[in-house]
Amino acid sequence: MDLSKWGVFVMYCDVSVIIPSLNPDEKLINTVNELEIVGFSDIIVVDDGSGEEYSDRFAEIENRASCTVLHHEVNKGKGAALKTAFEFVSASRPNSKGVITIDDDGQHLTKDIKSCVDSMLCHNETVLGCRDFSLPNVPPRSRFGNRMTSIVFRLFCGLKISDTQTGLRAIPGEFLPVLLSIKGDRYEYETNMLLEFKRQSIPYREETIETVYIDDNQSSHFRPIRDSLRIYRLILAYCLSSGVSTLTDLGMFFLLSKFVFLGAGSVIWSTVLARVISATVNFSLNRSAVFGNRNKLAFSLLKYFAVAVPIMLISAFSLKGLEFLLGLESRLLLTLFKMVVDTLLFFVSFRLQQNWVFKIRK
Repeated sequence: MDLSKWGVFVMYCDVSVIIPSLNPDEKLINTVNELEIVGFSDIIVVDDGSGEEYSDRFAEIENRASCTVLHHEVNKGKGAALKTAFEFVSASRPNSKGVITIDDDGQHLTKDIKSCVDSMLCHNETVLGCRDFSLPNVPPRSRFGNRMTSIVFRLFCGLKISDTQTGLRAIPGEFLPVLLSIKGDRYEYETNMLLEFKRQSIPYREETIETVYIDDNQSSHFRPIRDSLRIYRLILAYCLSSGVSTLTDLGMFFLLSKFVFLGAGSVIWSTVLARVISATVNFSLNRSAVFGNRNKLAFSLLKYFAVAVPIMLISAFSLKGLEFLLGLESRLLLTLFKMVVDTLLFFVSFRLQQNWVFKIRK
């Protein structure tokens, strides 16, 4: 008897492997075989509305003692498949130590799956299996998409993640309720998951894994335009909200400074009044449409203006300093300078609003 094998089995018996699957080929069967060999005894496959021609493949898996197959009648998306599995684990695995999500196309090697689970159990933290996108075998669209998303997330959200689209994620069982509360049904769900980790201060770490692409990743169901828009929804919504507020701010600043006499401090007072009006618009949009904040209105409003007022003062006195140092008299030129200053403050404001103002109270 191979005692080491039984030792691994005991170690992994309370960890569920979750595999969302759509129209799988033989690689799914091979993946399940390898997982069973190394001792994973709870493998949950979610058939996300695959066609009738794939029923035999799922039936073969379902007949195994270590496997459970959950079915969607129609395709609902990877995020919906993951949440179906998370809900199943929450309801039927009260002693679960955690779950690990993997893809069904053989890109995640068994040794990397084990490594991520070991790290999760050791540190009780979420573990992200991250690929190396500098390697020559990485398809250009995958390299570009991941690098772009990593840059955007670091700039906007302060998330330092080298592989934002990884499907290999080991997550402690205590965080399953959080996973079920996250919005999204398709690829954007995995992105929203990372944002929620940041928002709720859920600890995570990266584990380097082997970078495997089969047939240039042609089996991927990722739709570049539609799914990218879903992934960037939060940032795009914030940009749109900020755009509306910025136009309000600039328009009010121009009108107030040109047509309303406010004394010697015309620039400062015009900036303050314009910002109060635009901030009210921005708060309403961000609270309801961007961050979906459920905290008390007064509490969120107080924190919002605790951020907005200092940023407003920085913007106002920066412009006053430029007006004094450069001797500017053109209100149009001052408005252009204001656009530059406020663009820099835009990123600061996003981070503060996401991580403090509209952060969900535990």
